[in-house]
Amino acid sequence: MTGVSPLVALRPACRWLAAGLLVLSALIAAEAGAVDLQETPMLADAVAAGTLPPVAERLPADPVVVDMAATGREQGRSGGQISWIAGRARDIRIMNVYGYARLVGYAPDLTFQADILESFEVEEGRIFTFHLRPGHRWSDGEPFTTEDFRYQWFDVELNPELKPFGPDTRLLVNGEQPEVEILDDVTVRYTWSEPNPDLLPALAAARPLYLYAPAHYMRQFHGDYADPDALAAIVAESGARDWAAVHTLRGDLYDADNPDLPVLQPWRNTTTPPSERFVFERNPYYHRVDSTGLQLPYLDRVIVNISDSGLIAAKVGSGEADLQARHLRFDTYTFLKEGEARNNYTVHLWPTALGADLALYPNMNAEDPVMRELNRDVRFRRALSLAIDRDEINQVIYYGLATPSQNTALPQSPLYDPARAEAWAEFDLDQANALLDEIGLTERDGRGIRLRPDGQPLEIIVETAGERTEEADMLELIADTWRQIGVALYTNTSQRDVFRTRVFAGEVAMSAWFGFDNALFTADTVPAELAPVDQSWLQYPKWGQFVQTGGEAGEAVDMPFGESLMDLYDEWRVTVDRDHRAEILEEMLDIHADQVTSIGIVQGVLQPVVVRNTLHNVPELGIYSWDPGGHFGIYRPDTFWIEP
Repeated sequence: MTGVSPLVALRPACRWLAAGLLVLSALIAAEAGAVDLQETPMLADAVAAGTLPPVAERLPADPVVVDMAATGREQGRSGGQISWIAGRARDIRIMNVYGYARLVGYAPDLTFQADILESFEVEEGRIFTFHLRPGHRWSDGEPFTTEDFRYQWFDVELNPELKPFGPDTRLLVNGEQPEVEILDDVTVRYTWSEPNPDLLPALAAARPLYLYAPAHYMRQFHGDYADPDALAAIVAESGARDWAAVHTLRGDLYDADNPDLPVLQPWRNTTTPPSERFVFERNPYYHRVDSTGLQLPYLDRVIVNISDSGLIAAKVGSGEADLQARHLRFDTYTFLKEGEARNNYTVHLWPTALGADLALYPNMNAEDPVMRELNRDVRFRRALSLAIDRDEINQVIYYGLATPSQNTALPQSPLYDPARAEAWAEFDLDQANALLDEIGLTERDGRGIRLRPDGQPLEIIVETAGERTEEADMLELIADTWRQIGVALYTNTSQRDVFRTRVFAGEVAMSAWFGFDNALFTADTVPAELAPVDQSWLQYPKWGQFVQTGGEAGEAVDMPFGESLMDLYDEWRVTVDRDHRAEILEEMLDIHADQVTSIGIVQGVLQPVVVRNTLHNVPELGIYSWDPGGHFGIYRPDTFWIEP
């Protein structure tokens, strides 16, 4: 694998990405002299005054050059600002999601492509050699070199005061730490004895793994480097417990709450919290330019206004945001459309990347022994799935704009199989009744509700976090059709943390939550969501607990399909061949479809995206995905521009 080879042609299954992601295919490595560089108007005065170097000295020797003409997008102009609204001050960190400057990022076909890095090579899935761009600089103008990688590994990850539980787990392979070699100022290598399939996805993630830190800035907060008296004064002034707490607080590259922290993102925060208005200004040393020689980002500033989350949709509908998707739901679409002409914006609808907008999770680790056994019977899970009228739900809740489906890969995934989406998903009350009769649930009470083996009525309480009106409406429709097969459905709502804790403890027989968070499966997708390796997977949380705690808590996997998923997961992790990896993922998806480990309702639910009419290069059709994609990030907001 190499980070400099030309992008392959878009696979047919991924062509949906083309309109929004073609900009990525026009990212090419070029010498700075290959384009006639233009000074950024916002920075011209500082350059003239000698307080900032000219653009040719601010860029790396081989910046990323974005050929706008090759993408079918409009050539942008430098200048201007846009705003969006966050529900709380800590959400300014989403700017680092939208900015999406990564060592390695996702290309149009969801393979990996060098970005901050000039290039990279992977050997045997276990040796990763990263080449930096010579001359690349932090936002404060200091060189970005492998010293920043050395500092992060040896002085942060391996420092017990900063990392009392050891390095980030994504840097461990079966507990083994990497051998980190600083080969020269622009080359660093990470080596394990076995493959590390987590590394590249972690680097490209919406919340990425940071292998580097601005060492020149962070040393002043580090006990091994700073003057003891000066550091003691900093700790006292901050009110933190010790230098390690100060170092962690001041050095968080994701949170974006320290205006003094140098960054590599397109914009840097200039506002010290607390505030209700945060101003992000362009990074004068950003590593991308367009093919006309304009340094990106085009936008000088991005303003993040803080508001009560319950008011955000109303504010957006009143024209108070230039680009907004967060805190907007499908049920706000009609209201937002009404304000389009009046407030000079357009509402786009992007499908989400969830495997299902809502899925039911029969808890196979439930404490109730009767429900535990029923949930473990595949005939029971299949019967409940067959007794859901997905077409009705799609029409009533989503106006026919979603797609009835099980919780599985999206059609846009190269691993999509319609047979999985349709497995046990047809509305068939006769077959559902036959399956329940076959189990032996033939007795009913005076209401027509079947009796459990212990003589109690078959009443299933579905636990939810109650965060969406659509969820309650869907469960009400499901309750109507389940009653026709003699199953009573009731709901219980609790706060999210309480809800999850109850599920983890086995106190919940069935829960309702989103489907797979990332249903854009490719051969390189770490299949953690497809195996019982995390207690967050609500259909078998105690199996996940057992894996996560090394057997100290939870329950060992004790069903054949679960054992098969674990075996396939382990096999995928040591497999380097991409074709074989894809085959493993296909088999895991087949198991989930056949065993109905969760009961999906619909997928492809649409996310409202509000765009000011004067803001250009935001795709009309994209996919709203946290990972992969970083919501707007994969569409490169550094290429968005606004009319004067």
